[in-house]
Amino acid sequence: MPAAKTAGSGPSKLSVAFQVAPIQRAEKSRCDAGMRHLDHYAAKLPRWRYRLRQCLIPILRSETEPLALLQEKLRSPALDSYFAFTANLGTHTFFMVMLPILFWCGYTALGRAMVHLLALGVISSGIIKDLLCLPRPLSPPLQRITMSGSAALEYGFPSTHSTNAISVTVYALHVLRESAEGMDPTTNTILKALCFFYSASIVFGRLYCGMHGFFDVVVGSLLGALLAFVQIAFGTAFDDWLYSGTWAAPLLVSLILLVVVRLHPEPADDCPCFDDSVAFSGVLIGIEAAGYSFAASEYSSSIPVPGTTPYSLAEMGLAITIIRIAFGVLMIFAWRGTMKSILFTLLPPLFRRIEGAGADLPRKFFLKASEYNTMPPIKDDNVIPSASEIPKLIHDVRQRRGRAVSIGPQSAADAYETMEYRKEQRRRSTSREVGSRAQSTSRQILELSEEEDSYFSPSRRRATSKDRARHPTAGLIPTPLSSRAQSYEQMMGANSVAVFTPLTPLTPPAEREFKFSIHTPRPDFNALPTVSPIGQVLHRQVSMEPFPEYSEEAERKELFGRLEHVRVRYDVEVVTKLVVYAGIAWLAVEGNPVLFEWVGLGMPPK
Repeated sequence: MPAAKTAGSGPSKLSVAFQVAPIQRAEKSRCDAGMRHLDHYAAKLPRWRYRLRQCLIPILRSETEPLALLQEKLRSPALDSYFAFTANLGTHTFFMVMLPILFWCGYTALGRAMVHLLALGVISSGIIKDLLCLPRPLSPPLQRITMSGSAALEYGFPSTHSTNAISVTVYALHVLRESAEGMDPTTNTILKALCFFYSASIVFGRLYCGMHGFFDVVVGSLLGALLAFVQIAFGTAFDDWLYSGTWAAPLLVSLILLVVVRLHPEPADDCPCFDDSVAFSGVLIGIEAAGYSFAASEYSSSIPVPGTTPYSLAEMGLAITIIRIAFGVLMIFAWRGTMKSILFTLLPPLFRRIEGAGADLPRKFFLKASEYNTMPPIKDDNVIPSASEIPKLIHDVRQRRGRAVSIGPQSAADAYETMEYRKEQRRRSTSREVGSRAQSTSRQILELSEEEDSYFSPSRRRATSKDRARHPTAGLIPTPLSSRAQSYEQMMGANSVAVFTPLTPLTPPAEREFKFSIHTPRPDFNALPTVSPIGQVLHRQVSMEPFPEYSEEAERKELFGRLEHVRVRYDVEVVTKLVVYAGIAWLAVEGNPVLFEWVGLGMPPK
């Protein structure tokens, strides 16, 4: 006769419920304690900015795996070099070198429009970047292909490259459409095709190079298109207002730009977006002031627009044109190098006096003048390289075939995003494992009462596939697509996963309990020997081992230890950039055209 069940010989459903619930509560408390993390951005940003950031960041994170798949399918050495090189055609440096040539060759209207588009694109995208502090796509799994060492230090949303490329393309297409009657149709069509090809190369290249996600380039492109439409609709009216008014017009523009600089949002991390915005605010100040002044001088022409530099290729010839362009570029580099040294010498004492009066310009990541005595030689911007850096840039392009591939965090924003991703993966993994283990424990204990009689019968058997199918991980054989996604997740930092170590007959008595571990490989459950139901019953009273401690400090050191140290930035650099770049714009519009006349490289106005 089967042995009669006595009290305590089998679990009741009520006792099971009381036994499983403490497991879930204990595990949850341990997981929360191990994952308590002072959110860097919640602490650094105002609440409304942080909430807006939290609404947008899931969109950006969801794009990482598709971008990694895109790189996996399309990458080749030739495309790496092509997209890394063409990315330079959307940078501030490229436009700052090319735009003065438009003014010196008589294309003043086009030059002014391009400066407005570029400067407003850099300023507006920089404000959005520092406002939201949204990171670039994670690396790994993405590999970042770039020729710029500073681009990866910026936030990712929106893409300034896309903003610049689309604004220039839309405006160029507008100019080509307006001038179609006086141009050969074939030439007009070819130029339009080149515009589309240029913008497509820049925008898609940001995805290919792993520097931006889809959301970054879409919003950046929309911003560029908006700026182009504003320039098309109001650009001519703005120029007429500037030229026909008094000095109050350029002065008002300058004051507005200075207010924009002052109100530029503080980022949570040390990001160079503010530096670029300051530089191009200076460019706009110089362009508007010089445009008004040059239009009223005897050296300018009013055809086709006021303030045009007199120029004719037919009259001057190609040789003189090249010489005056080279002369103008040399004057810009000379101005930049000279004024930077002078201002770095004169401004610190002045800033100390201003700081003492409480009227300084506080910026979080800039060292105040009262905190230093001297300034070492520094590279103060990433817009126009110094003359001494040009040979190194050329050598790098030739040595690296126009590209450099980097893997891993490159900025503080990258490191914090990696930490956030790992934390989220730990939370999700632990939640899934806790739920699976609790359900499995409840089911197994309930089934023991039905299996105890058969266990004491002679027909002992090994676990069958049906028995193994009861395990919560059964059937989770990864497909190729899920395997690829899992590999991407592991590269992104999903390596701290809580896994269940099941009981086996070889488990020592002191350790026969439910265990959880970090970095433990998932066991092969199908290869496990049969577990005695009595052994399972004996261990229904589970003693909980503390959840393995997660060291945020160790992870922080691991990630931030890979980053290059950001140089100290000084408060006087803000005013230095404004003055230097306002002077560069003045040289492009007025200073160099006057010098051309003085040294015999110009032509008299008509």
